Amino acid sequence: MTLDELKDKHIGKPGTEKRENYEFELQLDLVGEMIKKARKDRNLTQEQLGKLIGVQKAQISKLENGSTNITLTTMLRVFDALKAKIKFQIELGEEKPALK
Repeated sequence: MTLDELKDKHIGKPGTEKRENYEFELQLDLVGEMIKKARKDRNLTQEQLGKLIGVQKAQISKLENGSTNITLTTMLRVFDALKAKIKFQIELGEEKPALK
C-alpha cells in the first residue's frame, strides 16, 4: 500500500473532516520544526526569540511544538526576526475565478 492509501484507509479520504484536521496539524508541526531549526541555526534561545517579537518563551515553545495555531502575522514576525525567507504557494487548480 502507498502512504496515501494508508491515510485514506485509517484517517479518511481527502476532504473529510478527520483528514483535513490531520493535514492541518501536520502543517503546524512542520512550521514549528522550521521555526525551531531557524532559531537554533541563529543560536537563539526561545526566550531571546520571544523578546525579539514581543511574546513570552512559552508562546515560542508552543509554536515550535505545533501545539497552538499560528497566525500569518505571527509567522511573518517570527521568520522576519530570524532573518528567514518565506515563500507561499497558492494553487487554484484549473478553475478560474469569475469576475463580475
